[in-house]
Amino acid sequence: MPRTVNPALRTVRREAFVDAAQRLIQCRGYEAMSIQEVLDAVGASRGAFYHYFDSKQALLEAVIDRITDQAIASLEPIVGDSTLPALRALERIFTGIAGWKAQRKDLMLAIIAVWRSDSNAIVREKLRHTAVHRLVSLLAPIIQRGVAEGLFSVHEPTETAAVLVYLLQGYQDLALDQFVARQAGALSLEDVVRSTAALTEAFERVLGVPTGSLTLLEDDTLQFWFG
Repeated sequence: MPRTVNPALRTVRREAFVDAAQRLIQCRGYEAMSIQEVLDAVGASRGAFYHYFDSKQALLEAVIDRITDQAIASLEPIVGDSTLPALRALERIFTGIAGWKAQRKDLMLAIIAVWRSDSNAIVREKLRHTAVHRLVSLLAPIIQRGVAEGLFSVHEPTETAAVLVYLLQGYQDLALDQFVARQAGALSLEDVVRSTAALTEAFERVLGVPTGSLTLLEDDTLQFWFG
């Protein structure tokens, strides 16, 4: 008789590996973490691990995928709040992302180390591609709302959202480099502020709103990460 698989139980067991890996990455770092440590934390066999993941990198991908899901879920109420003007909703998306990351600073620092490693380039690119789709789904309704309000001067809200997401991803790459440079004392806070201003200006021009309309990153956020 064929073996019956309980999908709910399978999900719980898989998530136990992801839980353990996330804790270990935050405490020890991904490179220092071994599969055996994950097995010990879960109390599972190596065979059980490979039933769910074909490699340590696949487990890493699951951890980052989950973090992304949680961050996106925390922002969905902003999109669903039809009382928010589009500009304020857009700002709250960015302050929401910043706040979510700040609350998990140790985990974010561990992920930064993973993200910058050339050995994880395949995982990084796969997740960047996935993040585009998720972020576009958040931003497109807000841009559509801004068009309806007569504020945003764009013809294709979804495509415009994709352009903004790609701008944001480029800025995030720059911000990671700047974070490392600031840690080494090789970059001033003023340089970081100028980069943020350039990103904000680019968003405003794409959306067709006056200069000074948007605040994507607040001074407190820049001080928290770069001060």
